[in-house]
Amino acid sequence: MGRKRTKSGKIRLAEVAELAGVSPITASRFFRNPEALSVGKRTRVESAARELGYVPNLAARALASQRTEVIGVVIPSLTNNVFSDVLRGIYDASEGGRYSIQLANTRYSILQEEKLLRLFLAQKPAGLIVTGIDQTAESRSMLEAAECPIVQIMELGSNPVDMMIGFSHYEAGRAAIAHLLTQGFRRIGFLGARMDPRVQRRFEGYQAAMKEADLFDPRLIVTTPVATSATLGGTLFADLLTQAPDIEAVFCVNDDLALGVLFECQRRHIAVPERMAIVGFNDLEFMACAVPALTSVRTNRYEMGRNAATMLIEAIEGRRPNEAVVDLGFAVMERQSSLGPRHARTRRPGKIGRRTNKMVALPSPTN
Repeated sequence: MGRKRTKSGKIRLAEVAELAGVSPITASRFFRNPEALSVGKRTRVESAARELGYVPNLAARALASQRTEVIGVVIPSLTNNVFSDVLRGIYDASEGGRYSIQLANTRYSILQEEKLLRLFLAQKPAGLIVTGIDQTAESRSMLEAAECPIVQIMELGSNPVDMMIGFSHYEAGRAAIAHLLTQGFRRIGFLGARMDPRVQRRFEGYQAAMKEADLFDPRLIVTTPVATSATLGGTLFADLLTQAPDIEAVFCVNDDLALGVLFECQRRHIAVPERMAIVGFNDLEFMACAVPALTSVRTNRYEMGRNAATMLIEAIEGRRPNEAVVDLGFAVMERQSSLGPRHARTRRPGKIGRRTNKMVALPSPTN
């Protein structure tokens, strides 16, 4: 059967219903809630829609139902592996359901985030997943007035808009330094790039831990607003060595920088960890595969995305979670790159790195 068209050239729902042998009401129900139909009717309507090339009018449906079946996801990057893991969790949780995921990329700009939130909310989404807690005052007002559930991810804060799932970047930064201190290191440097709010809170955790140990020295710090990369990690580390040649260890705010530090150490024939200890952040896959294996703060990114989508969908359908704020914590994954002086006397040639992949559980308190 060929496509039937109206004068405007558009396929109508009534035509889909006729081809499927169901009423227009039944066909409409399929596009609103397919689970409400029998398997046989679902198959016929879906087949007819595909044959005719019918695409439901989401805008019209939103006007009728006061919302679409779209979940908006606002993240700062589509290329950063950290957010790729989060998105994988979101898609896995929503796959096979009635809700579609629509992405928006702020590129780390709070003004762009404000613009995208305004666009999303005008389209009447079923719910929103928003990264972080540092929205502009206007964005905050829009979110608080939104007539849909909202989940803020990647962080914890004392004043959630609605629901929240994440961990404390401040406490995670403190934990990284605490680990290096227990290994016997004292001259611990800090490398930071981009310096978005989450990175700044890791920096604050570093400063607090170093000051508490009476070891803080501004010469041990090198930061830049430039976007992160492994190449940049090597450059920043070279700058740090110029400022503080007696440095013993370095905490990097992400794993790209940590990998760059390792490469620069290899270029300069600086032994890791004997001469230089390295700790990264996020614990991407390559950290355990590096030689030597690199210590990093593990963040539960996939679980964060999956749980955020699950919380949101349940709230959309009237089943709000018992806990509106979920702390997923973090863990310092202790590997060869941060074995300190306290291990030096027990090392034997060929045995360096036996103590790899040890998890030091350090759950962060809810802010």
